Order: sequence, then structure tokens, then C-alpha cells
Amino acid sequence: QVQLVESGGGLVQPGGSLRLSCAGSGFMIGTFGRYDMSWFRQAPGKERELLATFTSGGSTNYVDSVKGRFTIFRDNAKNTVYLQMNSLKPEDTAVYYCRAQHLVVVYWGQGTQVTVSS
Repeated sequence: QVQLVESGGGLVQPGGSLRLSCAGSGFMIGTFGRYDMSWFRQAPGKERELLATFTSGGSTNYVDSVKGRFTIFRDNAKNTVYLQMNSLKPEDTAVYYCRAQHLVVVYWGQGTQVTVSS
């Protein structure tokens, strides 16, 4: 059974940094790399939005609101994807989720709360 578990969230002051991790388990050996890995977030009262994707082919893309501040990277040997978040703003406050997708197969993590406040 595949599971994704996010960690690394918390309370940070504006301008600060956090690194989120999303660790996968239950993947068949060597298959994690076949998945496109993405980070999403959902703020209270808002829809879940896609922030960044690291494809199985090695390309990355970002939503404009996080370009230059957030970096997605992955370690396929550890079945883990990361989101390095710098220059955090109060509007980045949300629950952050990771997603693994390969063709029609999709897995979600349970989310980790990020709060940016002074």
C-alpha cells in the first residue's frame, strides 16, 4: 500500500525559510522515479492549488506566485520529494500536500501545516 507522508511544516516568521519533505513508502523498488511529484497547498476557504512539479523526466515547473522563492527537488533513491521555501510571506500560510502521479494512478499525502506569521 503506497503512502506519502509530509513533514517539515510549522510556524515561521515572514522572510523565513522551511523545507518540506514528502516520504513515500510502499512503492515497488525502482518505481518512485516513474511518478511525477507535485506540491500543492490549500488555504482556508480556498481551493487547492498546484505549486510545483518535478516530472519523471526531470523537468520542473512552478506557479508564478512561488517562482524564485520555492524549489522542488527529489531523491528517488529515498522515495522522497522536497520543497524548499524561502522568503516566506503570510499569504503562503496553508496546508501543504504532496502528490504522486503516474498515468491515472494518483496518491496524496495527508498534508502539513505551514503558518507564516510574526
